[in-house]
Amino acid sequence: MTKEKAVIKVKGLKKYYGKVKAVDGVSFEVQKGEILGFLGPNGAGKTTTIRCLLDFLRPDSGSINILGLDSHKDTVAIKQRVGYLPGNVRLYEKWTGEEHIKFVESISGKSDTARKYANRLGLDLSKKFKTLSSGNKQKLGLVLALMNKPELMIMDEPTVGLDPLLQNTIYEILGEMREAGTTIFISSHNLAEVEKICDRVGIIKNGKMVTVSKINELDIKKVHRVEARIKSKFAASDFEFNGVTEAKKNGEVLMLTVEGHINPVIEKLAKYNLENVEITHASLEEVFLNYYKGGK
Repeated sequence: MTKEKAVIKVKGLKKYYGKVKAVDGVSFEVQKGEILGFLGPNGAGKTTTIRCLLDFLRPDSGSINILGLDSHKDTVAIKQRVGYLPGNVRLYEKWTGEEHIKFVESISGKSDTARKYANRLGLDLSKKFKTLSSGNKQKLGLVLALMNKPELMIMDEPTVGLDPLLQNTIYEILGEMREAGTTIFISSHNLAEVEKICDRVGIIKNGKMVTVSKINELDIKKVHRVEARIKSKFAASDFEFNGVTEAKKNGEVLMLTVEGHINPVIEKLAKYNLENVEITHASLEEVFLNYYKGGK
């Protein structure tokens, strides 16, 4: 079977502002029909990368291919096929939501989904943009990004300002789009959101991509928490071996932090008189913080 071409293909992307290396040699691909979460704190290079993808900024070096087209040379053709939600939605203050939709329709053709999405999100299209709350401004931005059934969605913090119920509605919509073949690239600070809806995650640190992994593959790399109640005599130091980054004893309870394979710990625990053992995965948030606390 022939491998499908990547919808987004970034290679060696660099964008400097004087001595500040906002993006420093980033490379990654996003495949058709997947949702990729792009993680990193403020200043890591997420927004700069997105602006380069959309040709709002010109890279200093590197290449960007979107839907098989050059992001700069073919920018007009690309924008006709891509939906974009910026991190801070700014639209025409005196226009209503309906007027914004009609304006987009005058350029891109009649939409049979715009008003359906507005209704689903509980957005009143008769109100002027300047009168909308931040959450409703976000809803209008979403409607405008989604209304022409884009082949690729690029979204910067898609659920910011929305209550949990509406966040779930957005997740449902994005899931439906993915099922229909749309590719989705999401920059987000909401780690629970990324873990819930994304197929893969890319983590950027100081302008460099430190990993791009499937969520379940990232689970293999991430930390396990082990809590064991042991009835026989033991010391925390008994468990200070390769892979165990932290070992604590509190009475009969042993608490371990384990990176990598858990089997050596289980084999060691089996030599003791155990009352119970609980092993849990660290959350994606802990994985993310692990990448940011240095060394990776």
